[in-house]
Amino acid sequence: MKRLCALFLFLSLFLCLLGDDALAAPDVYGPAAKLPHVRFYNGSICTLENGAKVFQGELWTSGDRVLYAGPAKTANLKFDKEIDLKGNLVMPGFKNGHAHSPMTFLRSYAEDLPLDRWLNEKVFPMEAKLVSGDIGPLYKLAVLEYLASGITAAFDMYMFTDEMCRAAAECGFRGVFCGSLNDFSQSLESMERQYRELNALSPLVKYHLGFHAEYTTSETLLKGVVALSKKYRAPVYFHGSETASEVQDCVERRGMTPIAYLDDLGMLSRGGGVFHGVHLTQAELDILSRRGVGIVTNPGSNCKLSSGVAPVTKMVETGILVGIGTDGPASNNALDMFREMYLASMLQKVITGDPTALGAEEALLMATRGSARIMGLDDCLSLAPGMLADLVVIDLKQPNMQPQNDIVKNLVYASGKQNVILTMVGGRILYENGRYYIGERPENIYRKANEIVRRIAAQ
Repeated sequence: MKRLCALFLFLSLFLCLLGDDALAAPDVYGPAAKLPHVRFYNGSICTLENGAKVFQGELWTSGDRVLYAGPAKTANLKFDKEIDLKGNLVMPGFKNGHAHSPMTFLRSYAEDLPLDRWLNEKVFPMEAKLVSGDIGPLYKLAVLEYLASGITAAFDMYMFTDEMCRAAAECGFRGVFCGSLNDFSQSLESMERQYRELNALSPLVKYHLGFHAEYTTSETLLKGVVALSKKYRAPVYFHGSETASEVQDCVERRGMTPIAYLDDLGMLSRGGGVFHGVHLTQAELDILSRRGVGIVTNPGSNCKLSSGVAPVTKMVETGILVGIGTDGPASNNALDMFREMYLASMLQKVITGDPTALGAEEALLMATRGSARIMGLDDCLSLAPGMLADLVVIDLKQPNMQPQNDIVKNLVYASGKQNVILTMVGGRILYENGRYYIGERPENIYRKANEIVRRIAAQ
């Protein structure tokens, strides 16, 4: 009996040291888990397949895909986990259409400055101190925030892309990446290598061609990107027309606005995406519409850096696909798509003088389907059967979601990350009720991130 008691005490201490994550069912949780069958029942479902209609029913996942979404019915399937929604909502996860996730190390460091000074005086000098090995923990810190706020995929442009891709795969998070080629870092050769290798790394990872911006990239390099785009029949992504001074400088330097200049080079012939697009003429909007180039608006970052308000309503009227992004945690500072949806809608109402501009359903679709299409995630557009099981459960029982006059309007105008109960990526639960299942304890990630910040600050 004494031996049994001692063994029980040892096992209890061992599990305490491992933490609560050790108790998670291995067939349901985490990036190393087998792909499970999960049933969500007794709740509200919003698949976003045909607008943002909400119905009562249930949703099943099998492996990494949605198997069923509809009225309650008997399943001829043994589920690994059955989740009683208790009236709460299942919907597609948010897709963060533009981010620099590892910039978590600069959160609340470079504040209250215009973009040019923010970059040159604060950001670039600190980024120059980053070394190989830093990016993984900094990226994973962002992933924790993404999951807790219902974001199931993020589109990143940053340095050490190989490390970001590996970190995403390790966490089980869906990471989309693009090159950040410019006159100071990366090369055409390295971007081509990454395009070939990283797209074969993991089903969770996708890599696109990209360059930082017209004003940081020589014409020789830009023409090289055009050549790669033609070679691989691939779209190209870049920062564009973020500030008025950027546009004016381009006109003085090239004799054309940025979009007109890049189109003249042939950069837009395969589509792709523009990050920001705050200062665009109608002629440029027409070019982007004709070329099938999407725009990712970043309202929080653009407000903070006083860059301006993107003409999202005009973009939509011109037939341009629009997504929503947070930008990086140094220029936002939160990675919160609820806040971005709210700002996107409110700012359009302000600049147009029209309270009907960019309604709640439109903003929600931009933050999910719109971003997904621009990111090339064509199997993450909804929760229809066959689509990837990237979803979030929203708590409708909190006071900010009551009464339920209109759930979709509550999502955009009233809700926040505190309403996220569960986040699933590729059929695996990575976050539930405040607990993370990404293969590493949050405290360990926090420690590593703070060690990196202290080292850089001391240099």
